[in-house]
Amino acid sequence: MKRSGWIAAGCFILLWLQLAEIAAASEWVRVKWVADGDTILLTDGRRVRYIGINAPEVAHAKYGQPAEPFGNKAFEANKALVYGKKVRLEFDREAKDHYGRLLAYVFLGDGRCVNLEMINAGWAYTLYKKPNDRYDRTLMEAQRRAMKAGVGIWDQWREPGEEIIGNRHSRRFHLKRCAESGKIHPKNRILFASQWEAYWHGYAPSKKCSP
Repeated sequence: MKRSGWIAAGCFILLWLQLAEIAAASEWVRVKWVADGDTILLTDGRRVRYIGINAPEVAHAKYGQPAEPFGNKAFEANKALVYGKKVRLEFDREAKDHYGRLLAYVFLGDGRCVNLEMINAGWAYTLYKKPNDRYDRTLMEAQRRAMKAGVGIWDQWREPGEEIIGNRHSRRFHLKRCAESGKIHPKNRILFASQWEAYWHGYAPSKKCSP
């Protein structure tokens, strides 16, 4: 076999092994309830947090927290996609978060990825967090399309009117006046002219200083 043939065969085997690994690290489950725009409850009692995205929060009466803008819209969009349905969970390198929730990419029976669908509709934004980054590029490209189209949270966009400080390491951003922004190491600091620009480059708002 010629060298080019060996290379092609090697690439095919590598691709097959990668697909086999993904298939092995997945399971079919049924959705019992939808908690918000990025979290679901399964019929077996487990909670699943979508990898790579974050949606505006719904109200939490227990903690006295009102819903964030578009939180209810994100909840309804997610519910319409998965409630009561059988879905496939695909896992990445890290299986659970610090709350004990499963971390997964959620796929519908027709092959659509729910994480991606929420980004496409503009009801969620990308949330970078290693080591679970398998579809980061795909989600980022979808977010830029949604931003250009002005759908969901990107419709009638409003800015706080001040500079934004980003952290290259975590890919989170803060208002310049936020005390947390001053704790970012100089080599990791990046200045954005607007929140829009920060989102465009794949940064997400920090919960410690939510713009």
